[in-house]
Amino acid sequence: MAIQERLLQFKLHIIIAAISAVALFSLLRHGPSFSTVLSFFWPLLLSTGFFLAAVALLLRISPPPSDDAVPSPGEDLIDYVSSGLPEPHCSVEDELAGDEEEEEEQKGDHKKSQ
Repeated sequence: MAIQERLLQFKLHIIIAAISAVALFSLLRHGPSFSTVLSFFWPLLLSTGFFLAAVALLLRISPPPSDDAVPSPGEDLIDYVSSGLPEPHCSVEDELAGDEEEEEEQKGDHKKSQ
């Protein structure tokens, strides 16, 4: 009785193993052979190998980037979050003065066109 109780504990595991074994046997019996798959995919495998070799060659011959030239990723975001609001490029007074100048130019252009 102890063996049957123990087998019932692993009932799901045994069923999954049996289904996997049947699926593997069916695939090996009815599926394509390795040489068939290789003959179909050899251009893809060859081009992938050439690409990986080119990447490895370029990584070997290119100099490593300097720390000063490359900013760390997300540095701008971290600065924005830590400082609260972004620093304005010009003050509000400068911006208002610029708007007034634009309005005056538009009025002058409108008068010239009439």
